[in-house]
Amino acid sequence: MSQALFQSDLSHLEMTHRGKVRDIYAVDAHHLLIVASDRLSAFDVILPQPIPGKGEVLTRVANFWFNRTRNLLPNHLSDRCLAEIVPDRGQREALGARAIVVKKLTPLPVEAIVRGYLIGSGWKEYQRTGGVCAIPLPQNLQQAEQLPEAIFTPSTKAEAGHHDENISYAQTIDLLGQSMAEQVRSLSLKIYSEAAAYAKHRGIIIADTKFEFGIDENNTLHLIDEVLTPDSSRFWPANQYQPGISPPSYDKQYVRDYLETLDWDKTPPGPDLPDEIVLKTAEKYTEAERVLTQ
Repeated sequence: MSQALFQSDLSHLEMTHRGKVRDIYAVDAHHLLIVASDRLSAFDVILPQPIPGKGEVLTRVANFWFNRTRNLLPNHLSDRCLAEIVPDRGQREALGARAIVVKKLTPLPVEAIVRGYLIGSGWKEYQRTGGVCAIPLPQNLQQAEQLPEAIFTPSTKAEAGHHDENISYAQTIDLLGQSMAEQVRSLSLKIYSEAAAYAKHRGIIIADTKFEFGIDENNTLHLIDEVLTPDSSRFWPANQYQPGISPPSYDKQYVRDYLETLDWDKTPPGPDLPDEIVLKTAEKYTEAERVLTQ
């Protein structure tokens, strides 16, 4: 594992975007370089300390799922070699396994969230309204209970420091058009279903996840960004799952649970994390990768 990387600095490339976790550089008219840093975002706020090795885990896990889902739709991975884009050996060593060269695509302006279990903001909304994102649900469901079937609950995409907002499927159609919205919903549910079945066989429950999609010049839908990682999903150990409580987690929910104990209003700047929380979180990311991919 390389040293923790809070922020990349590749002066020979133009940075086009620095997100909550990823730094994106222009390579040429058709390719981008994406660096998954070790930054951690919770409640849409970037926290001060990096989680050592996190970006490498995210990259390897995402690539694992990109390869498993390529039969369903194309993705953003390219065949360009990193050494060609970052010729300096020292810079490549600093990046470790965090960097990938991808096809340049046009991102869709929604995050495609699929929920298989009632937890997080979905649980809070259900307690208020009896549904999630205008989708009615059965009465008397418990926290963390499995839903009768997975539901598609998209949100807007917020910049760093701002909160994503849930939107209805009707609003998704307004943003994407009927045909593209139907493709995104159908593929999101299918990818989640197949991945959840695989993960459960490995002892992990994927409670919910978010996907991002982009289109090429032919309007062909591609899976982009990251997919089914501990940052974009809630992973629960199946042997410790129990409805009615928030289950222990392989993902950054561990950090969220700690932050909920603090007197913090969930706006920047984020609070410092104790060393114990940083190390335990790093262990959880590594364990998720091991269980899922080895």
